[in-house]
Amino acid sequence: MRLTFLSGSRRRTVASVVLAGLLTAGSLAGCGGEEKTAAGGGTTPSQAPSAAASVLTIKDPWVKAAPAGEMTAAFGTLVNATAADITVTGVESPASPMELHEMAMQDGKMVMQEKKGGFVIKAGGSHELAPGGDHLMLMKPAAEIKAGDEVTFTLKLADGTTVPFAAIAKPFAGAEESYAPGHGSPSGMPMGSMAP
Repeated sequence: MRLTFLSGSRRRTVASVVLAGLLTAGSLAGCGGEEKTAAGGGTTPSQAPSAAASVLTIKDPWVKAAPAGEMTAAFGTLVNATAADITVTGVESPASPMELHEMAMQDGKMVMQEKKGGFVIKAGGSHELAPGGDHLMLMKPAAEIKAGDEVTFTLKLADGTTVPFAAIAKPFAGAEESYAPGHGSPSGMPMGSMAP
């Protein structure tokens, strides 16, 4: 083995070339790994949530404060930033069992019921969740939800992705609105019974 000693400036030049070569090789190896993942058709776990979060968002989310065990609901505006319709098929929360609900006219009465087929948010559009309309129903909160509490939710989409969000609880009386079966709706008409 033969050792060659270089002057200071040549040493720096050689070191720079070697370092550049290592960086290029590292970059290519990284690119090759990404191409392999893409070619395999899969995505990394970090890609899926960020993709869902960037296409569907919820503006101004809030929850109606309620005692433990009393039905209540979460509201906000679902916003679809894509060129395709998005369907919300379900919702989960550690605070309570959940259902997607709507208000609908039945036998001349406004009733609250489970929303069959979920909420469809049109491409480039929005879908309001509001008292007296579509909402995310907390069926039986395990603990009191007090004004100022933060409640976490996860929306489930038809394509299998999920969108987590948090909402702040606030007191809301509306027009004597209640989410318990048989109580008054904002229009004063009975809401009827809950769908299973």
